Amino acid sequence: MIPLIYGSTTGNTERVAHLIAECWPGDAPLKLIAIDSLVDSDIELAESVIIGVPTWNFGELQEDWEEVWSRFCEIDFYGKRVALFGLGDQMGYGEWFLDAMGAVATQVSQKGATLVGEWPIEGYEFESSKALKPCGTAFVGLALDEDSQSFETRDRVERWLNQVYPQL
Repeated sequence: MIPLIYGSTTGNTERVAHLIAECWPGDAPLKLIAIDSLVDSDIELAESVIIGVPTWNFGELQEDWEEVWSRFCEIDFYGKRVALFGLGDQMGYGEWFLDAMGAVATQVSQKGATLVGEWPIEGYEFESSKALKPCGTAFVGLALDEDSQSFETRDRVERWLNQVYPQL
């Protein structure tokens, strides 16, 4: 079983988490877990983890993530493969597009995770993002914008899952 952990205020990230579960190509089932219901053993017992994080306001963590952030930062990800997906608004908040996904990527990497599932920046218009890989041509995970590109979500999720599934 692979935990798929997410936080969601408006329901967008939760809907995407359910879409990922619906489109999941693997045999091992996904276990959807809201971040505010996370038990450390959900991650400790897993070899692979999928994490969904929306960016709020000016590059901030969503409120459920904020509430558990200090506890989340204590979790050991050593030897685990982690795939990230992030939601943001590239038109309204282009200076901070997917910054929260970047913060989670930095944290799990510092705690020993191997990140998988990078995503190209083509097709997005934004000013800056802490979710960019050092090369600047890819995000650390799947980039979604339910505010201005929701019509792209299903296709992007399906393509990303076909890419990331063999890596998990």
